Amino acid sequence: MNNQKNLVSIVTPVYNSEKYIKDTIKSVLSQTYTNWEMLIVDDCSIDETASIIAQFKDPRIRYIKLSHNSGAARARNVALENINGKFIAFLDADDMWKPDKLETQLKFMLDNNYAFTYTAYEIIQEGDNKLINVPNKLSYSQFMKNTIIGTLTVMINTEITGSIRLVDVKKDHDSMTWAKLLRSGYTAYGLNESLAYYRKVSGSISNNKIKAALNHWKNCRNIERLSVCKCAYYFIFYAANAFKKHLF
Repeated sequence: MNNQKNLVSIVTPVYNSEKYIKDTIKSVLSQTYTNWEMLIVDDCSIDETASIIAQFKDPRIRYIKLSHNSGAARARNVALENINGKFIAFLDADDMWKPDKLETQLKFMLDNNYAFTYTAYEIIQEGDNKLINVPNKLSYSQFMKNTIIGTLTVMINTEITGSIRLVDVKKDHDSMTWAKLLRSGYTAYGLNESLAYYRKVSGSISNNKIKAALNHWKNCRNIERLSVCKCAYYFIFYAANAFKKHLF
């Protein structure tokens, strides 16, 4: 594996993330694969997030502060406008990676010339872990029935896909971005090996499943332009799979 050629740019949006951001950064610093840069975009935090990030002196960590609060999609897109690597990985401010995450997934991509991959991961909540296994590949229609791709596990080779921008909606922008990539003809390939920890935080937007489901419906209609019948068809499977994924 040519380390100099295969720089991985890690995209991390933060907003009032003082509770967990230290663990998130430490999980990146612990990676066995060392040719990475981490772009942390601060969406106008008003807590101690910035001072905690400043404690880490590693030159691979780059901190960008937005001038006004714009939401996670905009923060991620600002990071994407400033990356140097051809590989992109995503890690939110309350999630963590296992030490071999980058090395294992990058090898998986290079060995198979994949453009878009994801892995299994574990949901952690109050000390309990739940393993989320993943299928070995997903087409557009399969993904719309089961949005099982964890953003914290995604890696994209932009040398194949071209530059990436997140769909700029306030909620569910990651799923809509993966849908857009798949709709354009790419297949997402899954590595069914747990390489990350998704922290389920009470009160977070993603933790409110009814609102998340309604947002997903709206986005499928307004962004994906699906008919009511097609949207309802996908939504039945989506809801059932989401329930299984988050049921502890």
